[in-house]
Amino acid sequence: QVRLVQSRGGLVQPGGSLRLGCAASGDISSLFVVGWYRQGPGSQRDLVASIVIRNTADYDRTTYADFVKGRFTISRDNAKNTVYLQMNSLRPEDTAVYYCNLRQGSSEYWGLGTQVTVSS
Repeated sequence: QVRLVQSRGGLVQPGGSLRLGCAASGDISSLFVVGWYRQGPGSQRDLVASIVIRNTADYDRTTYADFVKGRFTISRDNAKNTVYLQMNSLRPEDTAVYYCNLRQGSSEYWGLGTQVTVSS
């Protein structure tokens, strides 16, 4: 079993920045994928960014949705078993509940989600 604990989101002004964290614990394999998803009001849950992690320092592979490329960065901190989503140049349309997801083998786990609101 894997547990994902997400950091708080918050209210940010347009153009501002926010970093979300997803701390993983439990039975984590040596190869897994962590993704950040978001779901706006009345919308489907969309993939924002993902990182394939093999427990060697030079392996990480990242992907980004077109709507966040150049603004968001996904990264990891091995010592803290945490994956981060750094969000810069935030826009009102980035307002959503953000979820982290971990997939390994045939198993999938979700965080509880955190609200990010971009508004002046």
